Amino acid sequence: MKLPDPLSRRHLLEAALEPARAKALADGYLARGREIEAIDFLAKAGDEAALGVLENEAVVRGDVFLLRRVAQALGREPGPERWRTLADAAARTGRARDAEAAMRLAAVDV
Repeated sequence: MKLPDPLSRRHLLEAALEPARAKALADGYLARGREIEAIDFLAKAGDEAALGVLENEAVVRGDVFLLRRVAQALGREPGPERWRTLADAAARTGRARDAEAAMRLAAVDV
């Protein structure tokens, strides 16, 4: 599947898009390792299960940016324990900045 250029992508996200088409586009982005770009299409498709998979992957990798984007798409903020788990994973994988950011986010009262 050919993915849309950035302007076409924006237009697709702004338009009424059938869930099946949104899911197909999300799958295309995911197949190419472009998770961040897939998130909006997964949200448009209403695919909370796939977003949950990305959420878990973000925690395992220690990726603060990915977790924040997924949480935004799901409309819920990760709790302090989730941030601490992510911080531990980030520290283990050498992502010091993500570990620091996750610990700060864990301390924020949501």
